Amino acid sequence: MLFGVYYFPTDYGIDIAELARALEDRGFESLFVCEHTHIPVSRKSPFPGGGELPKRYVHTHDPFVALSFAAAATKKIKLGTGICLIPQRDPIITAKQVASLDQLSGGRFIFAMGGGWNVDEMENHGAKYETRFK
Repeated sequence: MLFGVYYFPTDYGIDIAELARALEDRGFESLFVCEHTHIPVSRKSPFPGGGELPKRYVHTHDPFVALSFAAAATKKIKLGTGICLIPQRDPIITAKQVASLDQLSGGRFIFAMGGGWNVDEMENHGAKYETRFK
């Protein structure tokens, strides 16, 4: 059986390179990180987990930058997005980031993508919530 970790990389959590090394040393198979470019001050979207939005959402690091630090600090652990918010991204830049991270990590990158839940965040990128899966 394989085990992985999902982590919210922020400026007040454990350093991602340190975490990746610790996971690799303990035999974990993978490390996945989330993506939020920003959290709008005014939100129409309720937090899917209920209640107030946890503070970590406001301080989330870029997944490709965070995973590049993890890749540089490790040799075997697989690294992935969980998830990359495709409707909010430029496709050419995203393709270059994905290919670069996969090549620089020695083929250890796993690209998971999705549509997201935050209507306001999507609208700030010019994406429409209703068509995020089309």
